[in-house]
Amino acid sequence: MSARDLNASGIPLRPVYEQAEPPVRRAPPGEFPYTRGIRRDMYRGRRWTMRQYAGFATAVESNERYRYLLASGVNGLSVAFDLPTQLGHDSDALAARGEVGKVGVAIDTIEDVETLFAGIPLDRVSVSMTINAPASILLAFVLAVARRRGIPFDKLGGTVQNDVLKEYVARGTYIYPPGPSMRLVTDVMAYCATEVPNWNTISISGYHIREAGSTALQELAFTLADAKAYLHAAQRAGLSVDTVAPRISFFWNAHNDFFEEIAKFRAARTLWAEIVRDEFGSHDPKSQMLRFHVQTGGSTLTAQEPENNVVRVAVQALAAVLGGTQSLHTNGQDEALGLPTAQSARVALRTQQIIAYESGVCDVVDPLAGSYYVETLTDELVARARTLIAEIDALGGAVAAIESGWMQDQIGESAYRAQQSIERGEQVVVGVNRFNEAANGVTIPVQRIDPSIERDQIARTRDFRERRDAGRASAALSAVRNAAEGTANLMPAFIDAVDASATLGEICNVLREVFGTHVARERIA
Repeated sequence: MSARDLNASGIPLRPVYEQAEPPVRRAPPGEFPYTRGIRRDMYRGRRWTMRQYAGFATAVESNERYRYLLASGVNGLSVAFDLPTQLGHDSDALAARGEVGKVGVAIDTIEDVETLFAGIPLDRVSVSMTINAPASILLAFVLAVARRRGIPFDKLGGTVQNDVLKEYVARGTYIYPPGPSMRLVTDVMAYCATEVPNWNTISISGYHIREAGSTALQELAFTLADAKAYLHAAQRAGLSVDTVAPRISFFWNAHNDFFEEIAKFRAARTLWAEIVRDEFGSHDPKSQMLRFHVQTGGSTLTAQEPENNVVRVAVQALAAVLGGTQSLHTNGQDEALGLPTAQSARVALRTQQIIAYESGVCDVVDPLAGSYYVETLTDELVARARTLIAEIDALGGAVAAIESGWMQDQIGESAYRAQQSIERGEQVVVGVNRFNEAANGVTIPVQRIDPSIERDQIARTRDFRERRDAGRASAALSAVRNAAEGTANLMPAFIDAVDASATLGEICNVLREVFGTHVARERIA
């Protein structure tokens, strides 16, 4: 069988699809296993949340971008943090040198968070934070700011990614070993279940698994295997599935294979519903409904002829909508070159708005239901993902598969095959390996981060430490240490610590001393 007879996930493709015998029968939208959507009316009742992932330089600059996006029609914010923040370092740490504010906003102190959300009503705007190893501390910053503003925690709505397992397998911004990291995850789940009931406590991410080179099938199976590991961890922490699962969300990638992406989202809902009900004994339909955010595929964007990325993003976004997403981010055309400019962010948002209000796809629920091809792909992905998940279960589950390097090896092999296919010209990338002009240099403006940003952020952080009540901050950090050395939920200690002016890096350093740090196993080819 030639490569063109298989898609990237290895699923055989037929020239023509005809109705199956017997015909596929699906439950209606809003009914188990939710293949056709989690709500009966879907976008006829409420369109998806239109987010734009943004954050750069300092809290001041990021706040200006958020206000611009909200004025342009965004109804949910998605915060990007710089690498030092993601790795739990203050901006003046040696490890942060040269990276402050580069790929996201630098957050060191509660004053940074107050500035980040200045003038933004946290009780009316949904906030998503792409942060993992120190996710519980960033959430504590938000809660402390809300408390200072007098906003009840039950009025807050948003998501913290908090998915550390995919960091070990695909992304690398981990800090602590898996055991303590899973404790931090379940502490957030337990705390929010009673104190912040409308907050999504984890967004289990296939996005980064796909960006690392996996196929759509692997993205689906590996992400759901991670989700099972989190549910098992919650059970060990004494939490029932129907306590935590209703506030679990997922974060998927949307790549260029239009129909496979649509089928992937439908398959994900089907599998999650069955896993939660049949394996974990859920009785609450809200636990069984897979709610998810989609971001268009960053790794599909090209530096060559970047204007072509507008078309790629439109195709990917349409697949996400036809697949039934609850939230969507569309990448800017310039993101293969740098952080998006305000103009490219506006075009990306307008792409969503045109799909929502001009295309007609919101007028009918699950409009591709009954498509011979889509229905067949959905069933193929469900069956093949079940097989992969069973293989991971046989290895001892997702944590064991990650610790052994098995999952990383699977992704690496897929990434290698995909790159070889591009280099051989079997997979066409328009403007790169075909239809490319001799002079296709960059002609669009690219956002650059001024080096003075780092100096200014370091000065602010050091000034903050000098102005604070050092005794109160020290006592709060001691309380964090005591909680970490024991078994108490860490969230109250984190909230009190950031409110007492402890910095992100100081709290993370206490946890490093108690928990240790994770060092990836060296893989020998």
